Amino acid sequence: MICLMGLFCLMRLLSCQDETNVATSDDNMRDSLPVLRTYGVSTLISDSGIIRYKIIAEDWYVYDRTDPPRWTFMKGLFLEKFDNQFHVDAFINCDTAYYFPQQRIWELHGRVVVKNLKGETFKTSLLYWDMNAHVIHSPAYMKVDGIEHDLEGYNFRSNEQMTDYLIHSSAGAFPMGEEHQPPHPTTPDTLIMWNASE
Repeated sequence: MICLMGLFCLMRLLSCQDETNVATSDDNMRDSLPVLRTYGVSTLISDSGIIRYKIIAEDWYVYDRTDPPRWTFMKGLFLEKFDNQFHVDAFINCDTAYYFPQQRIWELHGRVVVKNLKGETFKTSLLYWDMNAHVIHSPAYMKVDGIEHDLEGYNFRSNEQMTDYLIHSSAGAFPMGEEHQPPHPTTPDTLIMWNASE
């Protein structure tokens, strides 16, 4: 009888250990699974009670137990940013996007295209948007198609409206109006110097 009771207790103890292992395994699996999956997304996002962004995406996954927690948009993202008067500041389109809510940083990949209110178009393969610092930057190659000039280079840095920016290792084309053309001498004996920096 004592042997049977001892065997029963041993079996019960082993079964409890198995249950614990299963729970731990499920818990580890949960760390890699999204807490939210949304398809066909079209939503407005507010900041401090004011609508700031509109997001359109084919899918949106929220991972709350990854390190760090993140949102993923694996099939692309279209984003509009609004100012305080609800005018659109900028349009952003990309192939893949990640958002890290604790750091408030967006990481955009693939064919990243941004258009600002001035009509300038920015194209790159990698773009970071730090919402705390109000800075958009990229170490990758950047091409800017502007109304008055075209630029290209690396190490791009800008404000959130993409209106005040800097590109390092840059090159570009700047069309010159008639007022900046070098003067033509009226006689062969006349020598006129033209300063390109004027």
